Amino acid sequence: MILSPDSPPSGTLRDWLDARSQAGGTAVVFPETGETLGWDTLQTRARAIAAHLTALGVAKGDSVAIMMPNGCAAVECLYGALIGGFRATMINLVAGAEAIGYALEHSEAAYAFVHDTQADLFQQAAGHLPITCLSSTVEGTDTDLHPLAPTDHALLMYTSGTTGRPKGVVHTHASLLAGGWTTANAHALTSEDRGLCVLPIYHINGLCVSVMGSLVSGGSLAMCSKFSNSQFWSHVEASEASWFSVVPTIISHLLQSENGPSDATRARLRFGRSASSPLAPEVQSAFEQRFDVPIIETMGLTETAAQILSNPLPPGTRKIGSPGVACGNEACILAPDFTPLPAGQEGEIAIRGPNVMLEYLKNPEATRDTFTPDGWFRTGDLGRVDADGYVFVTGRLKELIIKGGENIAPREIDEALYSHADVVEAAAFSCPCPRYGERIEAAVSLSAGSPLTEDMLLAICLERLGKFKCPDRILFLDELPKGPSGKIQRRKLSEMASEGAVA
Repeated sequence: MILSPDSPPSGTLRDWLDARSQAGGTAVVFPETGETLGWDTLQTRARAIAAHLTALGVAKGDSVAIMMPNGCAAVECLYGALIGGFRATMINLVAGAEAIGYALEHSEAAYAFVHDTQADLFQQAAGHLPITCLSSTVEGTDTDLHPLAPTDHALLMYTSGTTGRPKGVVHTHASLLAGGWTTANAHALTSEDRGLCVLPIYHINGLCVSVMGSLVSGGSLAMCSKFSNSQFWSHVEASEASWFSVVPTIISHLLQSENGPSDATRARLRFGRSASSPLAPEVQSAFEQRFDVPIIETMGLTETAAQILSNPLPPGTRKIGSPGVACGNEACILAPDFTPLPAGQEGEIAIRGPNVMLEYLKNPEATRDTFTPDGWFRTGDLGRVDADGYVFVTGRLKELIIKGGENIAPREIDEALYSHADVVEAAAFSCPCPRYGERIEAAVSLSAGSPLTEDMLLAICLERLGKFKCPDRILFLDELPKGPSGKIQRRKLSEMASEGAVA
């Protein structure tokens, strides 16, 4: 299969895995265990899983749940479900038993691949549901697989559900391949590249950027069970990775670590990639100055098979504070009436392209509300675009703090707090206020031994933001609550503050 820079990949995921198998080479290495998985072995094991499911009577397009942490078995089960013509239903292991139970029931999965470490959680979540657990180690059969088309369902992944029940995002073979293609194109990935994956593949970033990106580029992947601050650089070195994909909170934690890359590792690394939430300019600059590794800020969503925007690689122009320009899809800024806005004006960021989801499963109302009449996907993010096409994210429609009728983007306050080197994590959020409707609060975690006080941080905010946007109080936590992508959960902070769970 040949990757074109001008058009998204054709065919199905089965076609692409077959082609990689015929070409040979390494698909995934696992630096923690020393395992190596070749493309030919991966294809053989995936076909065995696909054939086993088919022989069990699983119909084309049916959901097959995968409840596994990163590892060899998770990769094999994912590809087995995908090439078998089933809907690989990736279960978020940190979503909690109630949300997992909802996903299992809503997806109507009759079979699930469950890792031994997740057995108790599965039993708690599944309850009385008629779901059969399967082993990932199955013998191959001669069963013919279901015929596949690019428009067939391939992936079902549930959103975080911070504003209600999680929504099941459905991707097709075409949109998943397009998701990997946008990453491969934006970062000029080739068969010589090896990406380090420390993000869970039950999240769209790990699955599309890392797994699909390596599939369509023909490169390989180094996969860790999870991010380790103390082992990150040794994993980069041992796996001989040429790039990595992380989130802003990981970058902040790496800045607090005493470890760093060796000279050989630094010379081999082409770039690091940041996504899933905005990266504070101060954090990006500090990382690059200390480690001499360029960070490429990007932006993606579950509904768009990850990447929608990216800064170019050096020596291209990177604009600090922007996740970049549209890559592989169109982007525009919409007014409330869905008309496009000119450069410089703030509105809702919207996307249109081959990587956009098919639908929300069994939720036609939400699907309809998310798309404009002319096919733009509404991201829910606020932003503006400059004259060069770079998008600047200013906030979330549902996260805006409305104080006295004035809209305040939490990111402004985040960046003021991040301007101090001792702040590892920061997030502003709203709380009810009888006088202004909403008031501003913030939470931070600090580096060990930091002498920072609330008054010192409030003084920084007052100087940079003025009195009206300055938080009323700042909470100190060991770690801020985050979702599986590493994105800090402002709504959770607001709930904790309201319930008196933080002080």
